Amino acid sequence: MENKFILKNGSGSLCCEGCGKQDNKLNTYDWLADVPGNAETEDMVEVQFKNTRKGYYKNSNHLKLEKGDIVAVEASPGHDIGIVTLTGRLVPLQMRKANIKTDAEIRRVYRKAKAVDMEKYREAKSREHDTMIRSRQIALQLGLQMKIGDVEYQGDGNKAIFYYIADERVDFRQLIKVLAEVFRVRIEMKQIGARQEAGRIGGIGPCGRELCCATWMTNFVSVSTSAARYQDISLNPQKLAGQCAKLKCCLNYEVDAYVECQKRLPSKEITLETADSTYYYFKADILEGTITYSTDKNFLANEVTIPARRAFEIINMNKQGEKPAKLSDGRSSDSPKSKDLLEQESVTRFDKSKNKKKKKKGGENRNNNQEAKNNIEPKSSANGDVAPPQASAQPNKKTKNNKGERPERKGNEASKQANPKLPATIAHQPASKKLPMEIKATAQNQPSGKTENNGNRHGNNRNRNNRRPKGKENAGEGGGTPQQPQM
Repeated sequence: MENKFILKNGSGSLCCEGCGKQDNKLNTYDWLADVPGNAETEDMVEVQFKNTRKGYYKNSNHLKLEKGDIVAVEASPGHDIGIVTLTGRLVPLQMRKANIKTDAEIRRVYRKAKAVDMEKYREAKSREHDTMIRSRQIALQLGLQMKIGDVEYQGDGNKAIFYYIADERVDFRQLIKVLAEVFRVRIEMKQIGARQEAGRIGGIGPCGRELCCATWMTNFVSVSTSAARYQDISLNPQKLAGQCAKLKCCLNYEVDAYVECQKRLPSKEITLETADSTYYYFKADILEGTITYSTDKNFLANEVTIPARRAFEIINMNKQGEKPAKLSDGRSSDSPKSKDLLEQESVTRFDKSKNKKKKKKGGENRNNNQEAKNNIEPKSSANGDVAPPQASAQPNKKTKNNKGERPERKGNEASKQANPKLPATIAHQPASKKLPMEIKATAQNQPSGKTENNGNRHGNNRNRNNRRPKGKENAGEGGGTPQQPQM
């Protein structure tokens, strides 16, 4: 008789019950959840409380517990409320990983949480933030060099756990007395490190994912700056430090691979001798296996990038007293550089368009300036006389005059068109303004066939009472000597 396994989702494939939601920190993937009878094989269950605190309890009442059930477990004193995160055969393995001995006293699971239990639990959790703020003030008043990072109330509200950080040993006996009198609960103090505090609070790292200490890391290995040196990472404390103000734990992830690859490269102290110069080590791409040499020790000059194979060949030649003509051989070709597949999602992709717009605006301004220079250049007339620049007399309409002068009127444009040979300063004068004597003298020297009306005849008729002689008013019309006034 064949054994038939009934799948829980009924879709013909294994269910994803073991994965569960990633809303709990340090969540464990139960890869045995699809095996029939896995939960009944072991009576131990893993229960998670606030943040990263977990405990292992014995299901002595043989309750049918599944991942995600809220249960009431044994505590001292009273009971606590937690969520079941793991059942079955993986629980003993997790206990071994957490260094929990089998002969240790293991507490029991009472029952699944009832409505009354959940009401007390929510009431106790609502007081945690205010308790943390008040306890920080009390610790400051007592002059204790410590930081209270988090407060966790027990499910029944009879006990409070205070998590604190301190660089040195702290005598908090007086603090416990004050806290017990203020909050009327049993006080428990637990010292944690900066990485454990970051794991309890949680957050997003610079890689865009949740913090490793808040998702899967349980053991924190010490991190040193040598891990950054092996990987040729710049020793910038702002980039190497995480949210806990300590060196990032991910610096240790790939350091073993870099150490292994660096053994295949020559030493940094070895110099390469060629027929033309001496080359010094500058930098290396450890994973690619290429080295960049420079002719100067302090800065990059005449850089040459060669593979490690070619470097060892030159080192052997130098030991034998030979010097190659060039550092790079003709056979070595530049390997194609890897393309950034996420270039289209670059953070600076919007800055490139802005730079292009700035360049376009700069080009337009240069063209406008060039046109303005061309207009300002003096133009020679048919007689060989050089006319004064006309562009300087035309102020830009968009620019404002600092002296508060009025903008140019339309009548002045008409006068300019009527007198193209007159200077621009005269063409733009109002009709009622008198012409200077020097300008009139230049107008008298013009040939009679080419003289034109200056557009100021009506203005001169209005100002006949001026002190100037009447004959000089129409000097520009006759083309000859000015007429003498009649006696």
